[in-house]
Amino acid sequence: MFRGIRFFPETPRLPFMAWRRLYLIVSSILIIGSLTAFVVRGFNFGIDFAGGILLEVRMPGPADLGSMRQTLGGLDLGDVSLQEFGSADTVLIRVPKQDGSEEAQQRAVSAVKEALGPAVQYRRVEFVGPQVGSELLRDALYAVAAALLAIMVYIWFRFEWQFGVCGLVSLIHDVIVTAGIFSALGYEFNLTIVAAIMTIAGYSINDTVVVFDRVRENMRKYKAMAMPELIDLSVNQTLSRTILTSGTTLLTVVSLYILGGEVLRGFSFAMIWGILTGTYSSICVAVPILIWFNVRQSTLAGDSTAPAAEQQQP
Repeated sequence: MFRGIRFFPETPRLPFMAWRRLYLIVSSILIIGSLTAFVVRGFNFGIDFAGGILLEVRMPGPADLGSMRQTLGGLDLGDVSLQEFGSADTVLIRVPKQDGSEEAQQRAVSAVKEALGPAVQYRRVEFVGPQVGSELLRDALYAVAAALLAIMVYIWFRFEWQFGVCGLVSLIHDVIVTAGIFSALGYEFNLTIVAAIMTIAGYSINDTVVVFDRVRENMRKYKAMAMPELIDLSVNQTLSRTILTSGTTLLTVVSLYILGGEVLRGFSFAMIWGILTGTYSSICVAVPILIWFNVRQSTLAGDSTAPAAEQQQP
């Protein structure tokens, strides 16, 4: 018989709760920095939300973005942006919505095609009006808010209301910090990123539920143990599972980031950042708040006739 490889001690004894004030400082810096980025830099909304015209073009050779920008800048179409897309000969061109009806948008596309010449291949041309963009943004916000609320209710019913609030705070932390990195770096924020944020919320709460389950189990088992020590024990007992699960998922999304091409670059970056912040928040945000909520062990203590031997710390 082959024995499995043990990557971690059976139960590490890292004093996570001794550093809970440091976690508070780090999380406060991340959230304040994200909110500041929202106000100062705003978001680089994609065409899904901002509206306008998107053209994906393939040049006959490697694209000279400087020359193309100069050519299109003379068309008086507003702030035209260009981005290399996947390969050196493929470019995304974003043109702001033009004043007027649909005919004005068509004239703008025709002007771009005429300026670039007949050798260019047009793979995609999309139009999104500002009303549609604002509706998509509103619906995306509603979807994220509904998902967070539903998760909080689930945690509330499965555990206690304190656990539900802790889970919600952790998820709001993840959403704000993930959106903040996109705002700070100026990366495009579109519906794909919203999908990534909702995926991150589900992934993060899954980690949090695992730790909460162990906390509840240990509350019943070690009624005499101080709450910080009990949480430390619970986190250490689930640490190997957390690291291995997050690590293998991270390997997958890093591969997607490297090999998935430009189309999946934003989604995979959001997932990488979200896995890191979600793992952090499960251990360093959600669980320490239980201490500050002064959760009493008697709340989930269960049978008070547990054997005396089980009252001692392992």
